[in-house]
Amino acid sequence: MLNRGNLSRRGFMNRSVAALTLTGLPAWHARDFFGAAARAQDKAPGANGKINVGVIGVGPNPRRSNALYGEAKKFKDKVNFTAVCDVDSRHVEHAVKQYKMDGYEVKGHKDFRELIASKDVDAVIVATPDHWHAIIAIAAMKAGKDVYCEKPLTLTIEEALAMKKVTADTKRVLQTGSQQRTEMGGKFRLATELVRAGRVGKVQSIECRIGGSPQSGPIKEVEPPKELDWDMWLGPTAKVPYRQDGGKTNCHYEFRWWYEYSGGKMTDWGAHHIDIAQWMLNMDGSGPTSVEVIEASKPYSKGDGYNCHETFKVAHTYANGVKVEVSHGAGSTAKGLVDTNGAARKGDLSGGENGVLVKGDKGTLFVSRGLLLASDKAIFAELGADKPKLYPSVPTNHMGNFLDCVKTRETPICGVEVGAGSVIVCHLGTVALRLNKSKPLMWDAKKYTFTDEEANKMLSRERRGGWKIG
Repeated sequence: MLNRGNLSRRGFMNRSVAALTLTGLPAWHARDFFGAAARAQDKAPGANGKINVGVIGVGPNPRRSNALYGEAKKFKDKVNFTAVCDVDSRHVEHAVKQYKMDGYEVKGHKDFRELIASKDVDAVIVATPDHWHAIIAIAAMKAGKDVYCEKPLTLTIEEALAMKKVTADTKRVLQTGSQQRTEMGGKFRLATELVRAGRVGKVQSIECRIGGSPQSGPIKEVEPPKELDWDMWLGPTAKVPYRQDGGKTNCHYEFRWWYEYSGGKMTDWGAHHIDIAQWMLNMDGSGPTSVEVIEASKPYSKGDGYNCHETFKVAHTYANGVKVEVSHGAGSTAKGLVDTNGAARKGDLSGGENGVLVKGDKGTLFVSRGLLLASDKAIFAELGADKPKLYPSVPTNHMGNFLDCVKTRETPICGVEVGAGSVIVCHLGTVALRLNKSKPLMWDAKKYTFTDEEANKMLSRERRGGWKIG
């Protein structure tokens, strides 16, 4: 949220634009981005009062829910928190106290079904481990709630398709937590506009550098904390022992590095950067025609430690011939890049730099949360008539966009078609890695099937305990 303090509007705008340019953004874009943010703030509160929000998956940091809560509570005229939920009673207790300090009287729950059944909840924020996303989001929408669901939107391709169907059937608002489309000073939006406007020419390849998945080795089996309902945490996944050794575990936060509950960096950072590649290619709701493993380390396979691939390079090929390479950091070195002012970068951009590198037949562009570089300053020239319309408006806050759409019933910038489409591409990568075949897997982006039957068996997973989607 913008906060002018005692500054005049003009003075505040000038300082804000100057601050954005210091982050590496061209002045014309900083001006436009600030203007969009100011217009969003000037909107009057909704006529129907505040939105009662429940948060599912809470606790102390590094829980993602804390950042989402921090964003949502900025909109004091739009939001009232009424409930929190977690399978760990320590987390529920922490959240109830935390929210109370901010003036919210919330009811604590251990079972999400109680929360979504509450008449005191209009919308939910789902910040649970990935294997719960689809089950909870779908149940919430069927209960008449709007949903902000953290990325990656689902654990499987089957779940992504179910999310699309239920969102359409219930006509609920669903926002996927891929905030690079709105925030970071609009860097990724600007990069996408420049690519879609043809500033680098015809796109030939996009590199998504997302980092490697951490490794643990064996993690000892121990009794789960008494406050944790371990069986409920596992939910639809197989019944296995709880493991903990220092900061390494198969539970809170570290679930990301187990294929049983997530997809490693392919669905962690991949959900961010692959989403941007899809946006740049104007392929939202669609995807590639094939996926191929170029290189991959052998994952840990003894069953008692992180089992996601540490290093990898996977190539997704689209119908127009563009290759989107997703790797731990095995990208190409880019030489001679300049910033938005035309100043040459000191040294080459290494292939391990986290971000998105776009190569076209007329130029190169790199964007990350901290950098915006190109092969020529002219690529950053102000967009005029060639500016593509990516979305009806220019949201500058991801949570704010969701809350606005709850009021207007419009589709958020990362609605289900976007979120499901991008996570499906992520899942194509994990399927390819886990099978590691010597030839590409062919994919039909309209029928959502492989030509390889072994790969088709990985579109879905068995669910324990009667848990269902759809």
